[in-house]
Amino acid sequence: MNRIDLHLHSCHSDGILTPAQVASMAADQGLTAIALADHDTVSGIDECIASGELHRVEVIPAVELSVEYEGYRDIHLLGYFIDHRDMSFLEKLEQFRVRRMQRGAEIIERINEKLKREGKACISYADVLTQSVEALGRPHIARVLVAQGCASSMEDAFDKYLIPCDVPKLYFPLHEAICEIRRIGGVSVLAHPTSITRDRSLLRELLIAFAGLGLDGVEAYNTLCSADERDFLLGIARHYRLAVTGGSDFHGNEDDDRMGIDGNRGPITYELVQKLKERLDEGRAAMGT
Repeated sequence: MNRIDLHLHSCHSDGILTPAQVASMAADQGLTAIALADHDTVSGIDECIASGELHRVEVIPAVELSVEYEGYRDIHLLGYFIDHRDMSFLEKLEQFRVRRMQRGAEIIERINEKLKREGKACISYADVLTQSVEALGRPHIARVLVAQGCASSMEDAFDKYLIPCDVPKLYFPLHEAICEIRRIGGVSVLAHPTSITRDRSLLRELLIAFAGLGLDGVEAYNTLCSADERDFLLGIARHYRLAVTGGSDFHGNEDDDRMGIDGNRGPITYELVQKLKERLDEGRAAMGT
């Protein structure tokens, strides 16, 4: 059936598996193409590509950028077929990595103050660092809270500690992120659109605005939307000539051991990759490259 998954994470951001293990698992589960789209980093792509070649899985170089638009924060923008070795882009990502580390330390400090008030033992910054490869994020902190018995689950850790003790994140402005993805040869796709809002009138307005800024596509097939919401996104994509992608947002947690999307929201197949490549060719032709 040529199943694919265009939204996977590794331990280079907030996933569990190494990039090589991601590609190996994809092969074991019968996927023919994947995209490693770690948060604000591309450091795991080469390892994933090498493993993909070994296991005969096509690996698309990708990234998931944290962006903002007007009053909306933490919008996730996927970039596919990017030049992940572009030095200017890597310098921008390094700024995000440094800020992630600073933010993580500040969040841990706030959480430890809360744990002290509750009469519980503090968590160790060093223990959290062992969970991360590139730069620590909130899921790394949550895993330590669960391991230490301060929370019963990842969700519980977020509800009790990560959300109330949060520190502002650094974001790319949306238009800048779209232009940067295009500059490094890629196509930009809005990840799990309904995570922004489930108000369909508002979401339609936002997607129209994003398309006007140069957005190439939407992740219509994703695990955060219902089949009805998927159809809504597919309708918008057809009307405004946006590319369509799909992915599981796989992180490799204990309850997250399957890649790809099946059931009433899938399956997603290689046809989406072909369409994405066509969009990429159209963009390059328009730029004269």
